[in-house]
Amino acid sequence: QVQLVESGGGLVQAGGSLRLSCEASLSIFSINSMAWYRQAPGKQRELVAGITSGGNTNYADSVKGRFTISRDNAKNTLYLQMNSLKPEDTAVYYCRSLYRARIYWGQGTQVTVSS
Repeated sequence: QVQLVESGGGLVQAGGSLRLSCEASLSIFSINSMAWYRQAPGKQRELVAGITSGGNTNYADSVKGRFTISRDNAKNTLYLQMNSLKPEDTAVYYCRSLYRARIYWGQGTQVTVSS
């Protein structure tokens, strides 16, 4: 089983930056893939960015060039660096992992971008 704990959310003005962290309860070196999702009020949860154990990344079109996903295996932590934030980035951001064919979610962290 994997526990995921997100942190780093908050309130920021448009154009600002935040870095989200997701700490896993076990070595992320053994986790197949990890990702950040987000869910805005009244909308479905959507993929923001993903990264495989080999370091391959993918991004939603809406965040390409602004967000960067990375992982630090030594710290068992996944990151999401978010730059040039927009009001439409406002959502609860969730960390997700795929481990031994099971999906695990964190509890989420709120990101609010004011205009």
